[in-house]
Amino acid sequence: MFKTNIFRPIPPPVNPIGDIYDPDEDEPVYELGWTHMQLVYEFFLRFVESPDFNNTIAKPYIDHKFVLTLLDLFDSEDNRERDCLKTTLHRIYGKFLSLRSFIRKSINNIFLTFVYETGHFNGISELLEILGSIINGFALPLKEEHKIFLIRVLVPLHKARSLSLYHPQLAYCILQFLEKDSSLTEEVIMGLLRYWPKINSPKELMFLNEIEDIFEIIDPNEFQKIEIPLFAQLSKCISSPHFQVSEKVLCFFNNEYFVSLVTENAENILPIIFPSMYELAQPELDILENQNQSEVDFDEPNNWNRTISTIAYSALKIFMDTNPVVYDRCFVLYEQQIKEDNERKHLREEHWKKLQEYVDKLKAGESERDVEIK
Repeated sequence: MFKTNIFRPIPPPVNPIGDIYDPDEDEPVYELGWTHMQLVYEFFLRFVESPDFNNTIAKPYIDHKFVLTLLDLFDSEDNRERDCLKTTLHRIYGKFLSLRSFIRKSINNIFLTFVYETGHFNGISELLEILGSIINGFALPLKEEHKIFLIRVLVPLHKARSLSLYHPQLAYCILQFLEKDSSLTEEVIMGLLRYWPKINSPKELMFLNEIEDIFEIIDPNEFQKIEIPLFAQLSKCISSPHFQVSEKVLCFFNNEYFVSLVTENAENILPIIFPSMYELAQPELDILENQNQSEVDFDEPNNWNRTISTIAYSALKIFMDTNPVVYDRCFVLYEQQIKEDNERKHLREEHWKKLQEYVDKLKAGESERDVEIK
């Protein structure tokens, strides 16, 4: 009855595919026969959940082929059907121990096909929800196959263009793994940095939200392993022209645990983020120095947003108060760097000026030997 009424080919998608699909703007697509199909799903669920359900009798029918066909249906555009499928598959996973490994591997294959081939599958978020509860029940220590699944399947899901459609569920699965085994933190963070978006600010905010959640549970020893590459990326985010990206990173300093990690490792971290934070905080520092807000110019690059400048100064002040020696050292190095950059800029301008003079004289017909370029 279930196979006859539910198992069918999924029609071609109606809505746009990928990151251009917006669930809030695009019209939802509903199955025309849902009223009938819903009854079939409910009947089957009650059958599976019945206390009289006999696994031995059901095994010949609920087999590998049945599971694969069920997984194919997750590509349905009707979110009501995907929700029923999620509950159905989860119940089957709980009832049939012999199918658990096969179900996980089949979901893995869907994810890999989605990431590396098609870039489109409607049920990614629902499948991740199922996996979230499955991962929560993993026994410790984690099996090697589970660790491989995290690194080779879950982390690459961050590279898909339609990440926004399933990111909350993906981040939850990642956090479940890290809570069970903190030694996986380095590989996860390095994977996130590998797939970090270059010119997509909304996606960058999703990555930063996930990093913020990881900071809540990160082990101090694991933090030291990834602090340098991670804060090199966070420094770029602080200097981002998109104020929400910059603000998100600076707001990390409102978290006490994050502040304790950063201040304990200030000697390694502050030199990396100091230039970007100091440039943003410059107007606030000028106000304190001059005690005259009207004299401060907020039109300099990266200082256009007064709120960002204030938050940057508050974050920088944490280092001033907790690690004044490290702060002063970074300030001296920053001034030296600025001085060297200005000297290089001046030298470059001089060279271009001499080159222009040389070209002008050649055009005027003067001899090349009369022109000396140093």
